[in-house]
Amino acid sequence: MPNGERLDAFSMAWRVAHEFVSGQVVALGLGLPSQVPQALPPGLGIQFLSENGALGYEKPANISEDRMGGVDAVGEPILYPAGSTVISVVDHAAMVHGGHVDVAVIQAAQVSAAGDFTAWTSANTPGLNAPGSACDLASGASRVIAMLRHTDANGDFNIVPKCSLPLDGVARIDQIMTDVAVMQVEPSGLVLTEIAMGWRIDDVLTVTGVPLIQDRNLREMTFHFRQEAHPSKVFADGPAAVADIPCGATVMIDGFAGPGGMAHYLMVSLREQGARELTIISNTAGIARVINFGSPPGMRPIDHSILIDNNQVKKAVASYPVSPSASRPSSFELAYRRGEVELELVPQGTLAERLRAGGAGIAAFYTPTGVGTLIADGKESRVINGKEFVLETGLTADYCLIRAHKADTLGNVVYKGTSRNFNPVMAPAATVTIVEVDEIVEPGVLNPEDIVTPGVYVDRIVKRPSDFSPYE
Repeated sequence: MPNGERLDAFSMAWRVAHEFVSGQVVALGLGLPSQVPQALPPGLGIQFLSENGALGYEKPANISEDRMGGVDAVGEPILYPAGSTVISVVDHAAMVHGGHVDVAVIQAAQVSAAGDFTAWTSANTPGLNAPGSACDLASGASRVIAMLRHTDANGDFNIVPKCSLPLDGVARIDQIMTDVAVMQVEPSGLVLTEIAMGWRIDDVLTVTGVPLIQDRNLREMTFHFRQEAHPSKVFADGPAAVADIPCGATVMIDGFAGPGGMAHYLMVSLREQGARELTIISNTAGIARVINFGSPPGMRPIDHSILIDNNQVKKAVASYPVSPSASRPSSFELAYRRGEVELELVPQGTLAERLRAGGAGIAAFYTPTGVGTLIADGKESRVINGKEFVLETGLTADYCLIRAHKADTLGNVVYKGTSRNFNPVMAPAATVTIVEVDEIVEPGVLNPEDIVTPGVYVDRIVKRPSDFSPYE
């Protein structure tokens, strides 16, 4: 029999907490994972995401009523430190599915050698699965950690060759944390990397339902935090922020009819940087210059035209690619007539939904918009409830240039006026999102209720120079 004791729930949470690195977004499932924030000292830069939408919260052991900011998904009190916010359940799912969560921690009832799992909530409802968000967390996070007891109350194995209960995820678990050991799920099998104090390898094998591969560096469980400095999101200027955009990149740029809402400073910086063969995704392809909507007399607003005139654009994905006036064609329209650029035309509402889908990890969806028109040519269609729908795919990009009013140094963003049209829906859909703002503030200055785009989606922040003009 083993001489060591099994870890209690808090000690398991303590061990899991040591897996995180500053700057990571960590989504927590119900049950044991809810205790993880209590085990982590504040100030390490970990953004916890609860199932009820709390983002960036803290959970000290003792919180007085006058300090309590709210509750987490299991109804326990939490604090909202500077820079935290709350998102909807729809945004929670999109954040997870879109690949914006670095680590997910779930409580499992069983885990197989292949990384299949059954959530503990499903195990507690025989004959009727109830995974909650476990399926979502496991399918969308970059890395998934399963917390569970090594054996159940009857002494039966929870680490098994094949789960005996209906699965909530197939080959989704990367690491297993139990009250006895730490194991990595590898193609060759389960690798035993750490064991609890007082336990021997043979003891662990006797309570495990599958063979274990002993790691060459097998050790007793360690409990030290990895404090790694997270790089600042604040860049010195626009040229520095766009310097690495390569030729051939896909770039999202907001744009409506008038000059409002566009990242003018970043567009000028990209023009000066000179990357070519770009695909731009925008509502327009630059019509603010030709309609002069809201522009001072004698001034031309900066828009996508500056990139087209500089021969940097290969293709545009847009809803309004041409001027509303035949006598004043846009730069894109003229380039298209000359055969210098390509166009993918997308209805405005479909464009917004394709962007949202791309940021939420949704590959495709059906919409009635465009049925029977040129928009539907060459696309799959399907009749649903007697009505025809067209299949549209989600849109993603390498970079996104967005415009906002303020951002804190964590990347939380608030908008002003018409900048809140395509900017918020574009931000989650790019690999690198760069925001141009009028003011950069410290975390805590922005009201959490005013934050529209959480910092999870923002990679770089640039302050628009006070003397910069959006007109030429």
